[in-house]
Formats: sequence, C-alpha cells, structure tokens
Amino acid sequence: MNNILIALIIGIVAGTIDVIPMIIQKLDKYASLAAFTHWVVLGLIIPFVSWNIDPWLKGIIIGEIAIVPTLFMVLPHDKKAFFPIVIMSAFLGIGVAIAGARFIG
Repeated sequence: MNNILIALIIGIVAGTIDVIPMIIQKLDKYASLAAFTHWVVLGLIIPFVSWNIDPWLKGIIIGEIAIVPTLFMVLPHDKKAFFPIVIMSAFLGIGVAIAGARFIG
C-alpha cells in the first residue's frame, strides 16, 4: 500500500506540473482536470510496468502512447498545441518513470 501512495503522489506532482501552464493560459477547466487526472493515473501505472529497459525510455514510451487519444481530441481545434503536448508528455513520462524507479524500486 505504501508503494501505491508514493505512486499517487508522483502522479499528483506530475499532474500539477502539467496543469500549471494551462491555468496560467486560462484554458478550459475541464481540459485542465482531464490533464491532471491523466497524470495521476499514469503515476499509478508507469512505476509498476515491468519492462526490461531504462526507466526514462519506459516513461517516454508510455507517456507518448497514453497521450494519443488526447491529441485526437485537441488537434482539430488547436493544431499549435501538438508539440507542447507531445513534449510535456515526454518530459513528464520520463519524470514519473525515474521517480517511480527511485522511490518505488
């Protein structure tokens, strides 16, 4: 149970990091809530995926795969958001994976 709590905290931190620029830009509150929830859930998933690769690579792969449905929803309305979303997802995926490897094992 302790590992789940640590993973939840990692996800909350990642979600907060992702949402802060969205709040500053005054983006839709539901989009911000969706992004925050996305990272809380990935915080509970990424650290427990057992692939025989470096944590940063695992984080990038899972982070980018998980963001694909969001890209399909956002791109028709805001094509400029593609690269910021992909880049933030890569960095946060790496961060979640490395934090998970460090604190969960």
